Parts: sequence; C-alpha cells; structure tokens
Amino acid sequence: MKILILGAGQVGASVAATLAREDDDVTLVDTDSTNLLKLQDHYDIRTIQGQASHPDVLARAGAEDADLILAVTNSDETNMVACQICHTLYNTPTKIARIRSTGYLSTPQLFDKENPQAIAIDMLISPEQIVTEYIQRLISHPNALQVLDFAEGKVQLVAVKAFHGGLLVGHPLRDLRKHIPKTETRVAAIFRDGHPITPTGDTTIQADDEVFFIAATKDIRAVMGELRRLEKPYKRIMLAGGGNIGARLAKALENDYQIKLIEANPDRAEFLSEELSNSIVLLGDVANEELLLEEEIDKVDLFCALTNDDEANILSAMLAKRLGASKVLSLINRAAYVDLVESGSIDIALSPQQATIGSLLAHIRRGDIVAVHSLRRGAAEALEAIAHGDSSSSVVVGRRIDEIDLPPGTTIGAIVRGEEVIIAKDDTLIESEDHVILFLVNKRYIKEVERLFQVGFTFF
Repeated sequence: MKILILGAGQVGASVAATLAREDDDVTLVDTDSTNLLKLQDHYDIRTIQGQASHPDVLARAGAEDADLILAVTNSDETNMVACQICHTLYNTPTKIARIRSTGYLSTPQLFDKENPQAIAIDMLISPEQIVTEYIQRLISHPNALQVLDFAEGKVQLVAVKAFHGGLLVGHPLRDLRKHIPKTETRVAAIFRDGHPITPTGDTTIQADDEVFFIAATKDIRAVMGELRRLEKPYKRIMLAGGGNIGARLAKALENDYQIKLIEANPDRAEFLSEELSNSIVLLGDVANEELLLEEEIDKVDLFCALTNDDEANILSAMLAKRLGASKVLSLINRAAYVDLVESGSIDIALSPQQATIGSLLAHIRRGDIVAVHSLRRGAAEALEAIAHGDSSSSVVVGRRIDEIDLPPGTTIGAIVRGEEVIIAKDDTLIESEDHVILFLVNKRYIKEVERLFQVGFTFF
C-alpha cells in the first residue's frame, strides 16, 4: 500500500515508523528538514520537505497514485485543505485527517459524505478525544494498566499486573474456571520481565506478571478479582494541566467524581473555571509541593499529569506519589521515557501516540479489520477482524480454531456473533460475519493475520 503522511510530528512519525517496519511504501511530508532527515536515517521511508497543503508539494510526494492520505500536521486547516486537494486532483481512495478543534468536530455536516459540498475526508481523528476516552476506561477499572474495547464495547481486553494475594497467583490457569465457573474468559498473553509467554492450562501466574485477558465487558471485574485484590472505585481525582486533554477529561468526569484541576496559565485557568461547572480549578505549578500538600494530595485516589511537557508530567507524578497519592498516571510522548518510568513510582505511563495509532491502523490494515490497538509500547497488537465468505473462499470461515494455521504467538481470544460473546476454545467454529478478536505478541506476523481474513476471488 502506498501511504502519504502529512506532518512529521509525534503522531505522524510514530505511524511512519510502524508502517515502515511492515513494508508499506511510506512518504512523509513536513516543513522541518532536520526532523525529516533524522526519520529517513532511521526508517525505510521517503521524505519531502514542503507545505503539506500546497498542490506542487503533494504532487512531488506522489499523491497522484497514493492509496491513502494521512494528514496529521498541527494545523486543522492544513489537514482539511490537503485532503480536499487530494480528492479534487487525484480522487485519493482514503483520506484521514487529524482535527483538534471542537468547533470543527461539533459541526458534522462539514464532513458529511452524503453532502457533495462537504470537505472530502473519510475519517476524522482527534488524538485528544482518543486519549480522554482511554483514560476514562482506566478510571472505570482502577486495577487495570490497559482497557481496550472491541465489538462496540461488548468485549474488553484488559491488562493487569498480578499481585501477591491474588487468588490465581501461584496457580495454573486451568484453575481459573474453578474459581469463577459461571464466567467465561481467556488469558490472551502473559508478559514476565518484559518477555511474552504463550499461556496454556499449565501456565502458572506469578506475582508482577502483566496479564492480558479477554472477556465480555460485564464479566471484567470478576476476572480481575482473581488476579489481584480489587481496589475501591476512585472518588477524588486531581488533573495536572488544563490543556485540551485535561479540559476534556474534567468535563467528562466532573459529574461523577470530585475533580481538582491545576493550570499554570492565568488566562487558561480563568477560562476553565467558567467552562467547568463542578470542578475546582487551581492556578499554580503542577510540581509545586506546597500547593499539592495544601490541596490534600494524600487523599487523592488518582493523580493524572496531562501537560504537554514530559518532564513536568514525570516530576509532578513522582512528587504526587511520594506525597501520598494512591495512584498516579502520566502522559509521556517520548517512547524512551515510558519504559523508564513504569518500572518506578509511576503506576501508568500513557503514550498519546500509541493510543492514537490504533485508530489509524484499522483503516490501513488489509482484510476487514475494524479495530486495532497497539500494546506494550507498540511491540504487540490486538485487533478485531470480520470473517467473510464461506469455507471455499475463506481460510477461517467454517473451520475450528485449532484447524486455522495461526502465526506464532497469535491467539484468538473471543468471537462476537451478533449480540453473543463467545470466548474462544480450540473447537470453536468460526462463521461468516463473526467479529474475531486476536492478540499478537509479535507484530512481525501482522501481514499473515491480514491474509487470513482476506476473501478469495471465488467469493465475488
């Protein structure tokens, strides 16, 4: 697939790096020649310097025969214009644009495909909204490291760290059914000391294992209770940073939780105090020890560091933890920092670009892939694919799971058939139009998984 990425910022560079490793033909456009040169040296991609919305730059970048345009510059207007130009001049098949302004996002008629005068964009992505929803899911499950939705929320894949005292710790996985006989679940993968373990019935869970399990959304809490002591739901939440993510999160949470938000900019703090109805807005430095103590940080259930500055987020989260916050979460853009801090006092290190990249990959993957989630800082992947065809045109339809030649390290965790959630077993038969949720501990095999869900010509 020939992909043109406009904007070499954090999102654009992350997507380019991911796709380059998967042998896609990637061209990256940006005005910053130094950044482009650095990325070109690291990855097998082509780079073009120039303004992403200029027709001559798009022509030089090869927009004429691009299969997909991904416009993720820092300017909403540049992204919209670039997509429109590619539609008008080249009729590009798929156009994805990053839109940050709520003014544009709250005016859907601008992008209505049924309206011939609308802006020609096939998919809008808002990283801030994606990250906000991601954090909301984590808040709903206080014990989780990751919570991912599939099949319109019917199924969730959850990552937890197994702790001493968990009912299943020190026992083989087959004992899980004895503890919760009426709950269907499957452990999709276990990471121990950073290395993946393919789970079997004989696999024994150890304390500090990172366990990924899949279950119907209604059963998630019961399964989590087997792996560790369940924590009480959060009540008091402190948000450090009132930017786009902090403001969105406060707005989404303030009717259900006690929210305090710290913002350093006086004008922004005043704006937020008027915009938010049930949140307390504090003017000050997020890493000010005196302020945190004054606001009773030791009674805070969750501290979220959400500024645009990685160092400020890391320092404020570490300080909040030292001063008594029960749990701390930090947004971190630099991938090198994520592994560094998660092994220390920061409970959850969240990479915005990794949270965002899954939404983009669902439109890039071949086969009918409807959801993709990047896991373990991009090393692993979970995806939802729809099985089409019949036993003669598909290599999965009409076959039992143990008859499917899955790549190494790949497991099928669940199947959603209409409203029914089926936790996968070896003898589970896949039917046409099933939504199949898979887990890959090694993304090197993603192309093979995509091919499994591509329909042969006899189907048409």
